[in-house]
Amino acid sequence: MAEWTPEEKNNLISNYGCELLVENASLEQIKDPNFPNDAYQVHYKVNGNTYVDLCRGTRVRIFDLYYDKFGKGSVFKIDWAYGKVNPKLWGYKQPEKKKKR
Repeated sequence: MAEWTPEEKNNLISNYGCELLVENASLEQIKDPNFPNDAYQVHYKVNGNTYVDLCRGTRVRIFDLYYDKFGKGSVFKIDWAYGKVNPKLWGYKQPEKKKKR
């Protein structure tokens, strides 16, 4: 199975400028509109098995990341995901309101 170690996940942003949102995603997770609209679905093969990840970053950086991790011929499709949230607002938590006296 194609898995990412915690060290690799931490180094994604610093080395490649990418963020791995969902690893080995299902179709329901890919079609979830609660992800940012700049996310990509990455289809790749490892040892004859096909996997799909949800990742943020530029296409070139994402390709470089998966090429370096899994080797030549592993990535066969990088396509837009179905997220609808503005990337600036994704992950934003509204501050708690103070009680009025």
